[in-house]
Amino acid sequence: MVEYTLDRVFKALADPTRRAILDRLAAGEATVGHLSEPFPLTFAAVSKHLGVLERAGLVIREARGRERVCRIDPAALDDARAWLEFHERFWTERLNALNALVGTGSGKPDGSR
Repeated sequence: MVEYTLDRVFKALADPTRRAILDRLAAGEATVGHLSEPFPLTFAAVSKHLGVLERAGLVIREARGRERVCRIDPAALDDARAWLEFHERFWTERLNALNALVGTGSGKPDGSR
């Protein structure tokens, strides 16, 4: 099954450890070792979380000498943001229309009887 970018982004954001890693990277780039310090996880486990974030396009990991340095790539959130904004507008319009119907008691959105 093909996993689409939006699916990968939401899957990556669903885990609290990965969100914490992104929060840390929002302050600036960091090595994998530095990212793993605050977590009660092995280096390998943190590396797996970073792999999920990389596949989602949220993190870029590059080799610098013997170290692996990570940085956040917020552009990957653009599709997710667009999807959320569309659905927010959609549901806001629908709920406003429902509120107008319920509020008028007429069953018609413009209040005519």
